[in-house]
Amino acid sequence: MQKAPLLTLIPHTHSHHTSPHTHTAMMTTSHMNGYVTESDGGGGSVGGTDFLEEVVQRHREMAVDCPSELGARTLPVRRSAQLERIRQQQEDRRRREEEGRNRQELDLTSSMRLKKLSQNPKVGIDNPTFEQMEGPGGSIGGLQILTAPPSLLELEDLLMSLKQVQHSLNDSQSQEDMELVLQLVQKSDFQKAFNIHNAVAHYMNRPSPPYPLTDHAQSLAQEVEVMMHNSSQKEGLELSTLLKTPHMQALMMAHDSVAEQEMQLEPLVPSVNQSETLTQWGGETVKIVRIEKAKDIPLGATVRNDMDSVVISRIVKGGAAEHSGLLHEGDEILEINGVEIRGRDVNEVFDILADMHGVLTFVLIPSAQIKPPPIKETVMHVKAHFDYDPSDDPYVPCRELGLCFQKGDILHIISQDDPNWWQAYRDGDEDNQPLAGLVPGKSFQQQREAMKQTIEEDKEPEKSGKLWCAKKNKKKRKKMQYNANKNDDFDNEEVLTYEEMALYHQPANRKRPIALIGPPNCGQNELRQRLLSSEPDRFAGAVPHTTRSRRDIEVNGRDYHFVSRQAFEMDTAAGKFIESGEFEKNLYGTSTDSVRQVINTGKICLLCVHTQSLKVLRSSDLKPYIIFIAPPSQERLRALLAKDNKNPKPEELRDIIEKAREMEQNFGHLFDAAIVNTDLDKAYQELLRLINKLDTEPQWVPSSWLR
Repeated sequence: MQKAPLLTLIPHTHSHHTSPHTHTAMMTTSHMNGYVTESDGGGGSVGGTDFLEEVVQRHREMAVDCPSELGARTLPVRRSAQLERIRQQQEDRRRREEEGRNRQELDLTSSMRLKKLSQNPKVGIDNPTFEQMEGPGGSIGGLQILTAPPSLLELEDLLMSLKQVQHSLNDSQSQEDMELVLQLVQKSDFQKAFNIHNAVAHYMNRPSPPYPLTDHAQSLAQEVEVMMHNSSQKEGLELSTLLKTPHMQALMMAHDSVAEQEMQLEPLVPSVNQSETLTQWGGETVKIVRIEKAKDIPLGATVRNDMDSVVISRIVKGGAAEHSGLLHEGDEILEINGVEIRGRDVNEVFDILADMHGVLTFVLIPSAQIKPPPIKETVMHVKAHFDYDPSDDPYVPCRELGLCFQKGDILHIISQDDPNWWQAYRDGDEDNQPLAGLVPGKSFQQQREAMKQTIEEDKEPEKSGKLWCAKKNKKKRKKMQYNANKNDDFDNEEVLTYEEMALYHQPANRKRPIALIGPPNCGQNELRQRLLSSEPDRFAGAVPHTTRSRRDIEVNGRDYHFVSRQAFEMDTAAGKFIESGEFEKNLYGTSTDSVRQVINTGKICLLCVHTQSLKVLRSSDLKPYIIFIAPPSQERLRALLAKDNKNPKPEELRDIIEKAREMEQNFGHLFDAAIVNTDLDKAYQELLRLINKLDTEPQWVPSSWLR
């Protein structure tokens, strides 16, 4: 890539044609730049990365309409015959419009009849409707401004009025003219047209129905019903009962059906400056496409070189090309605004389109590929489980369009047309990001991460020993090669990509449990205890289970759930414990049922858990909110522990920080929030803020929780 800025049209310097002299095995990519396949030129196989670098250099797209980084400059545009015809049509239209305006400016003295009326102003009758009226509405030139819809004149009233006017006219010429008008009004064709006019006018003056506020009235009613179910107020219980009636539920369903239709976006209708026509150009059937593009809106397309051709490789969501629906992947560009494109490098196309805006006229050879009609894609919301920087990705087809994100970011996937490179917006950046960005598709990311692991294993030095050992190891590695279709367990456990998410607002009577997690001596236990002691009516801990004997001062169900060892082990085997362990030959554990009991009381359950417990906790129906308590710098951590009369060694401090790094690296994709505990009071306030936010703002949760 020679150009870093992003343009509206994006070039792609890959050719699908290989040299006839090339016989070595090589890696090629599909048109959509995703799955990596091997093509046998000589029968060998490639296991290294050199060939990947070659593919990257040969298979590139380029964005050719940058929204910001290009300097303003003007390009001399050679007018083609097509553009000259367009210009001539525009001039003719402007001239006709100007002539029409001139005809409307009538000269009163040019009509003999009007001249007679001006000489004898008393001829005619007064129409009391147009008398000047005073009142709160005011008047303009004797005409009162009315806000009510105009009244419609019936046919009989029209005939009567015309006859009154005829009798009031003195000259014979005017009476003859009026007689012709009366004959016209009495014809059946006129009367039908008159009735149609009245019907249309009556309909046009009807008040428009209100625009729906939402098409999710059913879900809102269900949420309110759940909130009011345990209400202590009479009105709340009455509302809950009312919302559960079949008639009300049917009404909500009907409302949502109508609202969904009303709230659908109208299909984009091309403006007068957007069109598509087929014609002959140089002996080939071409289409001429005109697209209107504002200066601050990118075209949103990528192009690539295919031999001497410049071909549209990708249509990017959010650009003028996608809005028009007139450009398609695979179309070859012959000419843009009279400038010949065939034979040019994608970087030259970049320069040509750098400052073009207004009406762009493309001469294209339509793609031979027959694509199914576009379907309305639903937006998929995912949480990223890995960091991604397109500047470090040699496989991204268009680096200018690559979307950078970090682990934990929410991405809105708006197009999966290319299964290997999705188009997405990062949550919160939709208004600042005119074009969608490219992110690796899930299967493609899994595939290349598994390939990377295999390559790293191949690079490990073989241990010295017998030859059969090396062969055995090599064969074993070959069996571990990734298969996207067959190795689902490998996908879920080893290769972290994305997790589909949905917005969830916790009900007022069913609070999400708060799970604090972090390395030892980072303050999570102290924070939990402070919350329990400061607001006991709001927070509570889950009562643990144990197999030890009950002491005299202890109450079963309050201090512990005292169970037999056999019952404890059966519950452990059934997966009922979030975490469990043994201490002094007695078993202890926290069960999901204990957490659920706290939730059912309306309180917030506070947990301090280990990383091994996260999988069980997240796979339950508890919908936990997981907060990572991270340590500060080594010196600050020493000062915090000194307040508790602890004097850790430097290597112990380093172990805590290293443990936190490992936890974040291995389990960070499961965290909902993180707090760096530089000061216990500040960490407590931040923790309280996050918990309070769960009551006021919806949060992203795995969509599987809501199914």
